[in-house]
Amino acid sequence: MSIIAPILVGFGFGFLLQKSGMTRYHKIVNAFRFTDMAVLKFMMSALVTGMIGIYGLKALGWAAVIPVTPTYVVGNVVGGLIFGVGMALTGVCAAPVVAGGGEGRLDYLIPGGLGMLVGGTIFGLAYPSFFPQLRKLADFGAVTLMDLWHLNTALFVALFTAMALLLFYLIDRGGLHRKEKA
Repeated sequence: MSIIAPILVGFGFGFLLQKSGMTRYHKIVNAFRFTDMAVLKFMMSALVTGMIGIYGLKALGWAAVIPVTPTYVVGNVVGGLIFGVGMALTGVCAAPVVAGGGEGRLDYLIPGGLGMLVGGTIFGLAYPSFFPQLRKLADFGAVTLMDLWHLNTALFVALFTAMALLLFYLIDRGGLHRKEKA
């Protein structure tokens, strides 16, 4: 039973992702070109919704303590750079690859699927030799931004939500959204 809820949430998120058009190649590419910030707004909305939901359920006692994995800054930066290069080369991130594959889009599935398989294989083979060295460089342990900034959960969630709303306002005010052609 514990696996059913995450699967349903994943299907729901994937459905919303696909129906909102966030799986389209031009949406991802235009986010990197800073001409369409719809993907950023969608993901920030998902982060805020998830954060309020998870911490709200935890505060009500309806969710267990959320485990925090250790933070390895250099490893995260290296992984982020590799992921970013793959995303820039294919024009999509992992979720649209899966969604595009589900739609029968081979232009998503072939480069993206191959990229995930090759990247996963290289990571699996390189992990034992590289991870111990990366781990030593900047190991913060199991820490959250709330811990680093000495903020309580409610204040952090409120500040993050306010920051997201300000970002949405600035994007719309600054014209960083796709303008429809007349």
